[in-house]
This record gives sequence, C-alpha cells and structure tokens, in this order.
Amino acid sequence: MNLSNDRCVFLTFVSFISLFACLHAQECRTRMYPPNGPTYRSNVTWYTLDLDLPPYQRWTQVIKEKKAELTAMIQAVKDLANSFFHGKLIHLVDQGLPLIVDMLPYPFNEEIKGIASVSDVSLGEVVLFNIFYEVFTVCTSVVAEDLNGNIYHVRNMDFGLFMGWDRKNQTWTITEKLKPLVVNVDFKRNNRTVFKSTSFVGYVGMLTGIRPREFTLTMNERFNIDGGYIGILEWILGKRDGMWMSFLTRKVLENATSYEDAKKQLALTKLLAPAYFILGGNQTGQGCVITRTRINTLDVWDINVKLGRWYVLETNYDHWEDPFFLDDRRTPAMKCMNKTTQANINLPTLYDVLSTKPVLNKLTTYTALMEVSTGTLESYVRDCPSPCSPW
Repeated sequence: MNLSNDRCVFLTFVSFISLFACLHAQECRTRMYPPNGPTYRSNVTWYTLDLDLPPYQRWTQVIKEKKAELTAMIQAVKDLANSFFHGKLIHLVDQGLPLIVDMLPYPFNEEIKGIASVSDVSLGEVVLFNIFYEVFTVCTSVVAEDLNGNIYHVRNMDFGLFMGWDRKNQTWTITEKLKPLVVNVDFKRNNRTVFKSTSFVGYVGMLTGIRPREFTLTMNERFNIDGGYIGILEWILGKRDGMWMSFLTRKVLENATSYEDAKKQLALTKLLAPAYFILGGNQTGQGCVITRTRINTLDVWDINVKLGRWYVLETNYDHWEDPFFLDDRRTPAMKCMNKTTQANINLPTLYDVLSTKPVLNKLTTYTALMEVSTGTLESYVRDCPSPCSPW
C-alpha cells in the first residue's frame, strides 16, 4: 500500500473513532445521587490501617480478606505484561524486581514485603503490581468552591486502557479485575485519623486522599515521553533519581501540616516522572492543579473566584493546551460544571458531572467524593454499560 493510501486508511480510522466518541457522549446527567442504577456497582468497604504498627504488618488484615482478588489481579497483570514483552518479563519479575524493593524508600519497601508475605504472592509480582500504577492511570479530578467558600474535591479513577479487551463482556480486563480491590482506608496514628484514602488492595502508594479539615489531594498521570516505562526502566538501571509520584502523594497526606505545606512539597520535590497534582484546601481560593515535569513546576493553576474561576478541572492534558481529540473528557466535564453553576455545586451535583459520558467510561473503576471541612470521603465502584467509550 502506498503512502497516500496508508494516510487515507489512518484518517478513516481516526474519523471512525471520533464519530464513535461523539455518539457515546451524552447530555449532563442529573439526579444520579444517591448512587444507583446501571452505572453504580457498589459502595466501597472501609478498613483501618494502624501507622503505629511496623510497616511489614500494616496491611495484614486487608490482604487476608482480599487475598483471592489480589492473586487474580496480579496474575492478570503478569499475563498482560508478558504479552507486551513476549514472555521475557518472567525473568525480570522473578530475579530482578525482588532486588529493587530495597531501593524503594522506607516504609513503602517494608509494606510491600509484608503484602507479599501475607498474600503468598511473590515479592517480584507485588513490585510489578505497584509499578503498573505509575504508568497507566487516566483520570478526571475537580476541585470546586461554592458560594459560601466550601471546598469540594472529586475524581473518577480510570485505569486499564489497552490492557486486555474482553470482547464477550465488552470490558477492559484489568479494569474489571481492579474493581473488587477498591477499598477505603482510614490511616490512624495514636488511634486518631491522620488521613483517609480510596485505594487498591496491594498498592502502597496513594492516588486519592483527604486530610480531614486540612486538604484533599489526587494525582493524575501527565502523558509525556519523559515518564512511563522509560522513567521506570531508567530508575531500575540507576540512571534516574526522584520520588515515585504516588509515594509523594502518600507522604504529603501523612505528613504535611497545611494546604500551603502540601502545595510546596508537591511543587518542589523531584519526581520519577511528570504528573498533575490536584490539591484542595479548607479556605476560599484554596484549590489548584500543579503541572509537573520531573524537575520543575511548569504551572500552578489556582481557583480565583474574583476572576470567575470557581473550579479547576484536570484530566490528563495541560490545561492551556487542547486535549487529545480522541480523549476529550475535559470539554463535557466543563460543560456540565458550568451548567450546574457555582450556586448549586455540592457533592451530589459533582457526582452527576462525573456520571456523564465520556467523563464516566469503561475504564472508570471508582468515583470518589471529598469535602474537606467535614472530613467526608465517599467512594463508589462504577460501571458503564454499552454504549460507552472507550469503545
């Protein structure tokens, strides 16, 4: 086939995918809360994690109760990774990854060892499971301020694109394996809550969390050639330093003393890969998206009610650039936010926004809702029956 014909086939394919995405978009959803109907699968179970325990023992209860689901998930990740690398990953998982666990910062390395011990899953496979989250997260996060100055922070956690399509059930394999592993965790020290998080069993980093009455935090992946597999591989080979994104998120949730302290740490800490950190506070104007390279902060995009910016919304693209046209969750989400108006914004109406296709899609594992002033964290496992993108 000549170049002209190749280009024609490609453009036809792109046009088809674009048309498919448009057909599966919908008008803003309303009255979806309390969660119910075909897009709601279940509430999320709560667990307590005692930070006063040795790190090796902290996850024991959770892992014991979710052992079968974790084993099934890790096997699916392993099978998929082997298909990517033509079966050559087995040696790395069995021989290489167990050696790098001690390169990870304390206490995360010890927690991973404890998870492997309790689950009877090999140490290398648990490390692989944690690595996957650093390169495959696709999300939507919103921080909004109402007319009374209350701050809300919500997110859809999307995961599993191109990770095993189940043609019969029209679902993504890894996405479906993850849903039974969604848990809410109350991290306590001296029998008092330090922070709360919605997470996945077996994963020691944090992607969604709230430090009650102080700040809320989510992390979205920033697609960049300097991240992903390249960053992980260079780190393993000792050619790159920096903190894992989700480890930094957890460190901030556990140790930062205020919104400004969290903002400073997220903006200045050297990272393993680029990222977006979405941060909400407990006072008017305290909400922002921090756009990071590995080394620097490119931009801090703040809520500014005086300028009419009562919310900030981040998917996986720099807010000053157009999103990739085959993955435009930003435009429909902003349309629904503007239609809702600041006067009517609250957790139920934000749940409606996150329930509108394609903001809600076949990759969505859970929706989390946070209100910092009350310390509220609500999470729900989601479904998106066909027709629903992606695809």
